Amino acid sequence: MIAATGVSIDRGAQRIVDNVDLHFPPEHHEPNAGHPSVTGLVGPNGCGKTTLLKGLLGELPCAEGSVTIDGEPLARLSRRTIAQQFAIVVQEDSTSIPMTVADLVTLGRIPHNSAPLSAGGFRGERRRREERIIVEALTAVGLRDKATHELARLSGGERQRARIARAVAQRTPHLIMDEPTNHLDIRFQHDVLRLVQELSSTRRVASLIVLHDLNLAARYCDYVYVMDAGRIVAAGAPREVLTPEVLEPIYGIPITRVDVGGNPQLLFGEGGEAAP
Repeated sequence: MIAATGVSIDRGAQRIVDNVDLHFPPEHHEPNAGHPSVTGLVGPNGCGKTTLLKGLLGELPCAEGSVTIDGEPLARLSRRTIAQQFAIVVQEDSTSIPMTVADLVTLGRIPHNSAPLSAGGFRGERRRREERIIVEALTAVGLRDKATHELARLSGGERQRARIARAVAQRTPHLIMDEPTNHLDIRFQHDVLRLVQELSSTRRVASLIVLHDLNLAARYCDYVYVMDAGRIVAAGAPREVLTPEVLEPIYGIPITRVDVGGNPQLLFGEGGEAAP
C-alpha cells in the first residue's frame, strides 16, 4: 500500500496540497471480484492533483506529513526500490526520441537490472526471461505485432498503450497514471481504462489515476478521491461521492445524475449535457 498521511506541499510561499490523507489500494475498501482496486483522483484544474502525485513519487518534498510504501517512509527508500514498487504513466506527449515500441517497453526493466537488455549484458536463460517479460507486456496491451514499429508513427492511443506496456514490464504492484486519457479520442480513452481494469484483475496491480472526466471515473474506478483547493473533500465509491451535492460547489455548475447500466452518469449545465 502507498499511503499519504497529513501531506502538505508548498510551492514557494503558497500551499498547494493541504493536509491530505490518501491510500491506494484504499483502506477498508473491498474492490470488485477481490482484486486490487482502480482508484481515481478527480477535481478541477489547479486543485493540486498533479502536485500531490509528485509528492507521492518523491519528486516534491512534503512540508508536513509523510508518504509510506508498505509502512516504510518513502524518504528512506532508494530510487531503484521506489521504481520496483510503482510504475508511472504520464499524459500523452510528443515523442521526439527515436525508438521502437520494444525499446520503450525494455526501459521498464531497468529498475530490476543493472543495464538495459539492449546493452548485451545478458546471456542464456537470463536473457530469455527478460525477452519473455517484454513479449508478455506487449501482448497484454495488444501491441506485440508492432514491437519493431517506430513509436513516433503510432497513434496517440497506441503510444499510450506502449507506455502502459512499459509499466507492465516493470512488474510493480502499483501503477500511477496522470491524466492518461488526455488528447485521446473517445474510443482510445475507453481502451486505455479497460486495460487498466484488466491489469487490476489479472495481474493484481493497484492503480491510482488522475482523471478530468468524471463519467470515466464513475465507470472505471472502484474508489474515488475528490480534490478541491488542495484538499480531499470526499472519498468513497463513485456512487457515494460523485453526486450533485459534492460536485456542484466545486465545479460551479448545475449537475444532474442518472443511472446508466448500473453506473452513475453525470449531466452538466442547465440543459443536462453529458461530458464529452
